[in-house]
Formats: sequence, C-alpha cells, structure tokens
Amino acid sequence: MALPLNVFQTITYVAPAAKVGIYTAPVGYSGVILSCQATNVDSTTHTVSLDHVRGATHTEIVKEMPIQGHDSMGLTQGKLVLEPGDSLKLSASNANHVKFIASILETLN
Repeated sequence: MALPLNVFQTITYVAPAAKVGIYTAPVGYSGVILSCQATNVDSTTHTVSLDHVRGATHTEIVKEMPIQGHDSMGLTQGKLVLEPGDSLKLSASNANHVKFIASILETLN
C-alpha cells in the first residue's frame, strides 16, 4: 500500500516545567510547521521555551519568552521544516499554565 503524499497533524500540549519532546518528524516525511502558538491560561505572566532538536544540536526557537496572563503568542514567524528525526521540545516556567497548539504538514520525501 502506498504512503500518503501529505498528512496534516494538529499537536496540542500543556507545557510542563521540564523540557519534553512534543513532536518528531517521522521516517520518510518532512514535517512543515505551518503555525504554532502558546496561550497563557493563568492570570499572571509565564514564560515558554520551544527548541528544535537535530541529533545533539538544540536550537532555541524561543527561549523563556514571556506571555502575559490570558494572552497568546505565535512562536514562529513563518514555516519551519523538520527533517525526518528532527523534533520539537517544549517547556514553560510553570507547569499547567501554558497551552501549546501547532499545525504540521507531513510531506513524503
């Protein structure tokens, strides 16, 4: 059976205090991050961090970015391509107060 050319994914996560992997581009596919957003559901300011990971290389997309209480922030300004095996890691200054959502297009290599 042939693999689909394009697969759309929606990733949601409640950001923990310690960095955790939230998405890994699957074998044979590149993951194109179409949009990603973090929302602070608390009344006080919290920070969010999002990293791109390729092997041993961790690159910060946003690092301890403050989000005001009851506000949202886009974490990428354009598209971001993750090659097979690349991943995203997420954390926040306080667990359970920042929610994350991303739209990802997985395209067959």
